[in-house]
Amino acid sequence: MTTTPAPVSNAAFDELFAGRPLMALFRGLGEERSLELARTAWDLGIDLVELPIQSEADVAALAAVAEAGRAEGRLVGAGTVLSARHVELATSAGAAFTVSPGFDPDVVRASTAAGLPSLPGVATASEVQAAMALGLTWMKAFPASLLGTGWFRAMAGPFPAARFVATGGIDASNARAFLDGGARTVAVGSALEDPAQLPALAALLA
Repeated sequence: MTTTPAPVSNAAFDELFAGRPLMALFRGLGEERSLELARTAWDLGIDLVELPIQSEADVAALAAVAEAGRAEGRLVGAGTVLSARHVELATSAGAAFTVSPGFDPDVVRASTAAGLPSLPGVATASEVQAAMALGLTWMKAFPASLLGTGWFRAMAGPFPAARFVATGGIDASNARAFLDGGARTVAVGSALEDPAQLPALAALLA
């Protein structure tokens, strides 16, 4: 007899992303620089930070930033989570959630089982539908800059319950357009390394 897999949920993001239009994303910057930029983000008012884990050095950086975040009541997630092994690494490093570039039900289930809400990446209506059928409401729209702001309005028609975090190519010049277009949160990375963009990012948090 075939057993239907139990549905999963990432409704925890309802609270995590509530009132947080920006999330910081720091890829491959090492422990020291990641900590420095995380503190820049936190000082600016960006509570959520994501560090992709693509190397041992990345995992070490995630552990350091997650520890610093806990001391300040900030949440730090693991990005580019592609496998159950990555979920294990994220858990051991103290991540509060996981983020993936694509939609893999096995990774979502592994993350959920580990107690970490999973944010999978989507770029098509089929992927959004599959993610929602699994029980998810929050997804990462990736790569957002190539999808464009109109993508979010298009998805809102057939999938009004879907919630999207726009990631990929977002900075101070276009973040507002994506938020106005329907993204609930946008992820910014290199923009936080540019002092000239910080006032504009701060204005989004006002």
